[in-house]
Amino acid sequence: MRRVLFWRHGQTSWNKAGRFQGQTDIELDAVGHEQARRAGELLASLRPQAILSSDLLRARQTASYLAEATGLTPGTDARLRETFAGDWEGLTFAQIDERFPRDSEAWKAGAVNTRPGGGESREEVGARVSDAVTEAVQPLGSDALLVVVTHGGAVRSGLAALLNLPEKYWGVLSGTANCHWSVIEEHRGAFWGGSDGTGGQLSWRLTEHNAGSLPEPVLAPEG
Repeated sequence: MRRVLFWRHGQTSWNKAGRFQGQTDIELDAVGHEQARRAGELLASLRPQAILSSDLLRARQTASYLAEATGLTPGTDARLRETFAGDWEGLTFAQIDERFPRDSEAWKAGAVNTRPGGGESREEVGARVSDAVTEAVQPLGSDALLVVVTHGGAVRSGLAALLNLPEKYWGVLSGTANCHWSVIEEHRGAFWGGSDGTGGQLSWRLTEHNAGSLPEPVLAPEG
């Protein structure tokens, strides 16, 4: 079945300083470039068929290392951007706690409908990421791997939406570290899912989350 690997971008200076980036267009720092180079070499061995990146610079720079290692040309999609965080963008998390205590508490608790800084909710981010990924997967072959280069919040919300998690359970997914990845695998008609655009049922299973080493299939039976 088809697989989607969500790859978070490498470190930026704002990541290191603990600032909420949102859709502010920050580039990778020296550490982030090295993280992306190393991870790109690892992921190239999985032989992806396509790369789709957020159009923000830090994601495109990260994707370029996998592109160089595979010879693939990444596409871009603005729907893979990080959560728009309005007045929170550029602030440290300590400053957000001080200035917006109620919303910050709800956000950290995993609230789906809270709008950070008056921006987007996790539910809205999950919907746009899910739409972008579903469209990108449809034309690929039955055993294809799509690498989606995006952002920590977009990974978390996109996974929750694609896995059809009830909103009260979205918080069970942890965040992803810089240049770590998560993998979902397609299943048709196995359990709940949405339409795949061809009349069948498209559903997904999480097989790797916040990984920093190569994904490996589960070979041993349960029990």
